[in-house]
Amino acid sequence: MLLSILLLIIGLGLLVLGAEWLVRGASSLAKKMRISALVIGLTVVAFGTSTPELTVSLTSSLQGSSDIALSNVVGSNIANILLILGICALFRTLTVKSTTVWKEIPLAAAGMLLLVVFGNDIFFDNVANNALTRTDGIALLTLFAIFMYYIFGLAKDDRNAKKEAESSSIAVYSKWVSAGYVLTGLILLVGGGKMLVDSAVDIASAAGMSEALIGLTIIAIGTSLPELAASLTATLKGQNDIAVGNIIGSNIFNTFWILGISSSVKSIPISNEARVDLLIGLGVAAALFLLMFIGRKQQLTRTEGGLFVMLYIGYTAFLIQRG
Repeated sequence: MLLSILLLIIGLGLLVLGAEWLVRGASSLAKKMRISALVIGLTVVAFGTSTPELTVSLTSSLQGSSDIALSNVVGSNIANILLILGICALFRTLTVKSTTVWKEIPLAAAGMLLLVVFGNDIFFDNVANNALTRTDGIALLTLFAIFMYYIFGLAKDDRNAKKEAESSSIAVYSKWVSAGYVLTGLILLVGGGKMLVDSAVDIASAAGMSEALIGLTIIAIGTSLPELAASLTATLKGQNDIAVGNIIGSNIFNTFWILGISSSVKSIPISNEARVDLLIGLGVAAALFLLMFIGRKQQLTRTEGGLFVMLYIGYTAFLIQRG
């Protein structure tokens, strides 16, 4: 137990350092290549911070731990919005770009809606069991490919990128140094994420927790720590586009890319409890979208951030009570 706790602390340290280097390198590349910070946040940073979820979900799917494979993604998506965006907003009001409000956030919500539909085969197809099938996985991967096509088009057509890059205070390194920061940051994130999750599972298993509860709480929070570290670091540096883009991009990656790959490899059964969590995930994504039009438009304020954190604490209490 003491060794697991030590490995958990070391893994957390690697995640924080990896996130710092990833944001530093990605920000430098964005400015040097005159690519907007939003695009970098939606791609390089989002992909990097989603790597622990990919590792956990794919490994769990192959090993037959389907509850962890699904609950890790759903729990991470919920934690990303309620916990991580909430914490970031507590430090500084987050301003969200119009393209993110009208395109990326609705896409993240649409992904959760698809999971709700795919996870209710009994209702829609009148079959015996609910599952994310290989067909569902291929559909998710196809939609992910379309998303990436959109992102590349966004990078190409972003007319504000040059002006944004020239006016920002982001430190610039050579391309090789920047790429080195990004690569090293990703390696630390993957290694730290795996170390943290493995040790957390050992600790939780010793306490007699179910796979679903472990996946929705400890593993979901553990694999979301890179997003927390990266987004909070970006927030404190005033890089709102990377902070928000990382979270929304990560949720899109989690839903379409990670669950797409995991269910394409092996069908993932969905329990009744998981269907409830999918509905909660959809409601959280929809709430984020609606908040963009309430109070300060296109902003997530400290008050709203505090509300998000409180909601996440309530959701965690619900999960523990449910067992």
